[in-house]
Amino acid sequence: MSNNLWHTNHPREFWQCRYPFDEECWLQAVKNALPLLNIDFETDDIDDLLKMTLGEGQFGGKQWNLSPFKKFYYLIKPLVPRTLTRLTRKWYSDPGRQNFKLDWPIEARYVQFQWEVIRQVILLTNRDNLLIKQFWPGNSKFALVLTHDVETSAGQAYVRKIADLEQSLGFRSSFNFVPERYPLDYELISELKSRGFEIGVHGLKHDGKLYLSREIFDSRCIKINEYLKKLDAVGFRSPLTHRNPEWMQALEIEYDLSFFDTDPYEPLPGGSMSIWPYFIGRFVELPYTLAQDYTLQILGEKKPDNWLTKLDFIEQYSGMALINTHPDYLLNETLRNMYINFLHRVNDKHFYHGLPREVARWWSARSGISTNDREKTVFGWNRVSLIDGKIVITQSN
Repeated sequence: MSNNLWHTNHPREFWQCRYPFDEECWLQAVKNALPLLNIDFETDDIDDLLKMTLGEGQFGGKQWNLSPFKKFYYLIKPLVPRTLTRLTRKWYSDPGRQNFKLDWPIEARYVQFQWEVIRQVILLTNRDNLLIKQFWPGNSKFALVLTHDVETSAGQAYVRKIADLEQSLGFRSSFNFVPERYPLDYELISELKSRGFEIGVHGLKHDGKLYLSREIFDSRCIKINEYLKKLDAVGFRSPLTHRNPEWMQALEIEYDLSFFDTDPYEPLPGGSMSIWPYFIGRFVELPYTLAQDYTLQILGEKKPDNWLTKLDFIEQYSGMALINTHPDYLLNETLRNMYINFLHRVNDKHFYHGLPREVARWWSARSGISTNDREKTVFGWNRVSLIDGKIVITQSN
């Protein structure tokens, strides 16, 4: 494996053209498209580009390190009243105070860069159009993935009602449980599986200490892998979206949910700028691309307009709309009504709705990387055309 954990996300692999073009063509296309990224970037080397964007290298070499203040905060957090922890999080997450590098909630530069790359390939090869593998099954306009992090026993007690709600509207989702924070309800977990929902693992203790040191992570990772096997789970999300892509290679997972395209409100703010799945070493990353419910609560939102506006952008670029909500927070009537309203509104669109494991396996198969040899995937083809200088994607006959 390359020491660049993102090297398999070359634009060539992203677009999956039916007929290959030589590397020189792709290099020139990338070079021509670079200005759209508008990043302080001194080379057109594709591996370096991927580290800067998907690898969040533009945020510096200490992007994955918690500051001394945040380390101290997580050590004393159990003693701090919840009201104060909410105010603290709101303070340290203020985008204006931290001079956040990305736009939010929509960060368009990497998305538009990918579109410009394929436009340049068409121009450089003197074509009117070319064929690519369809982004999503059934030529759907985008993918929709619903996930939930179950942070407390109170949240666990509310899971069944959320599942009932989603099922009544034709949806399925994943529920990520914290194995050693509260007693797991194995009867509930078994029921969810039988009803077509998915189970994932959400850290080990949810105490903010998983990434305090490599030693702590490696020790807890052993237990996390044991719980993954016990729950027959293939997906993981780090609590508080603390993350370290190199350390996380030790997780025995098919996919991860700990990264995002853009978010200034998390303890480790940043973003990969991608609204599509991508690969981090040995697993598929499914970044959340819609704001977390807790964030909208902090901002005082009462309607799902933030989610719906971002959804229109994702649909425009055949992306993945992945949302993370919490049963603990959906106990709040305002947040719950926002989520219900969102589900009703999204049901009017043409989308591929899959569980995280299904979406991860689809993207792996589309990229020619098999995560499940038992499943054969048949792909249709889309036509990418240049019309009035703009990229238009249509279904190929």
